[in-house]
Amino acid sequence: MTRASKLRPTTRLRRTLGAASGVVVLGAGAILAVSAGANPSVGALSPGSPPAVDVPVGQTTGVCPGPAQLLQSTPVQGDPQFSPASKTASNRLTAAVIGEPSGAMPASSIAEVNGSVLQKVSEGQNAPAAPPASRPAAIASRSTAAPSLLTASALEGRPASAAAMFQYSATDGDLRGLAAGSCAAPANDLWIAGASTLVGRASVLYLTNASSTPSSVNLDFYGDQAVPQAPAGSRGIQIPPGTTKSFVLGGFVPGQRNLSVHVRSSGGPVAGVVQQSTLRGLTPGGVDFLTPVATPGTRQVVSGVELQDPAAARNLATGSGFDDATAALQVTVPGATDAVVQVRVFGPNGPVTLPVGAVFTAKAGSVTEIPLAGLPAGKYTVSASSDVSLTASVRSVKGLKSTEALDFAVSGAQPRLGDGHVVPVGDGASPTLVFGVPDGHAKISAVPITADGAFHAPVALDVAGGTTATLAVPDKVDGAKPVAYSVSASGDPAYGAVLLEAAQGNGIAVASILPAAGGRQAVSVTLGY
Repeated sequence: MTRASKLRPTTRLRRTLGAASGVVVLGAGAILAVSAGANPSVGALSPGSPPAVDVPVGQTTGVCPGPAQLLQSTPVQGDPQFSPASKTASNRLTAAVIGEPSGAMPASSIAEVNGSVLQKVSEGQNAPAAPPASRPAAIASRSTAAPSLLTASALEGRPASAAAMFQYSATDGDLRGLAAGSCAAPANDLWIAGASTLVGRASVLYLTNASSTPSSVNLDFYGDQAVPQAPAGSRGIQIPPGTTKSFVLGGFVPGQRNLSVHVRSSGGPVAGVVQQSTLRGLTPGGVDFLTPVATPGTRQVVSGVELQDPAAARNLATGSGFDDATAALQVTVPGATDAVVQVRVFGPNGPVTLPVGAVFTAKAGSVTEIPLAGLPAGKYTVSASSDVSLTASVRSVKGLKSTEALDFAVSGAQPRLGDGHVVPVGDGASPTLVFGVPDGHAKISAVPITADGAFHAPVALDVAGGTTATLAVPDKVDGAKPVAYSVSASGDPAYGAVLLEAAQGNGIAVASILPAAGGRQAVSVTLGY
């Protein structure tokens, strides 16, 4: 398969420039008209100095998962004691939108996939004559019955600072547990890791096309067992505009303990999420939403990892059907060369030693599971480095008795933190912000935002290299409940995630921190005759 470095095509376009006017094609769905007066001079076309053309700033869109659902073939009638249907299931989408320091605020809303508005989050407003004391913010929270969108208009020449998180919980039924997923932006190339298609494990891939352009999708699979060729039906999947389609991954590649999916689309970009659930006989084993992970690279960092008591976890894993009820790192190597992987695990007091060793060989074109058993209980960050490109995720498990319902959470590798991340923390669970710094030293600022849109005093964290820092979200800040944070990191690379744990039971989930809003972007365009 093509190396990750070849997955990023260089944007170099050559077009004939007409005498009066012309058009430069910038990429899928973006066209910039160039008037005659805007044509660059002959000198500007000299070799080695391609002109930079501003890319128009578009609308910010995040696609949110819908409520966890049973497969249609799963019966829901019969003895209520064994009914897989939940009577306590609830879901909540929390959206946060932050305006500009000038006081300007983008127009934003929660909408159905087809664009129908469900709820406005903020009204668009221009900057007032006098800048406010703090940036404006708007918060919205609601339940949804299907995948939905958070949309926010561009503002002052830059994308809006907006993010949302969807949260599901149930205390009965086969889909018992806690699941959360950040509402990620659609893309033409994305990776989802941490799935399983063993007996009793259900993996359902949801693909959403929120654009106005049809999308054609190809799926590539990597498992712990070889997938020699593309499964039937995995090529040329058509996703019409404004629709969501679901696919049972066990129908493509059954019997995989660990499975990663590479989603590539042409035409409209798509958003992807996998609903993963486990049922061991009549005992629920948990539910989670698997959202996209970082694209393959030579270093991947996973934060928000929760480990249980090692002795009790080891005893649980020895039971029949519970061998996957244990924490593990899953490494996917998409290329044709085996990877020599160095694994580092660090907690609040620094690095810890993996009992199984720190250097492993991960087979090319497959997923390799590396157990994290034997480490003390606590919250951790895991780093995986190699000489070839890979991507990674970590499975955490909560619950230590085979007779009780367990839950699990999959945390995926994500890019390093930057400035101005909008981080919803939801409602109804106990959230903790978990930050890891592999090397050097980083400073992290987390500003609480309450439901009324007010900013509160920032919390500052100094995180030494090789450690993990945590910030437990309090019930109240200045008498109000925090529902989101504005997070910024400086110094050496830092990584983070939102870890959620149910107040009662074994519910656990992890939501990724989405990239911060970027500024105006430009591309170099080479013009020729």
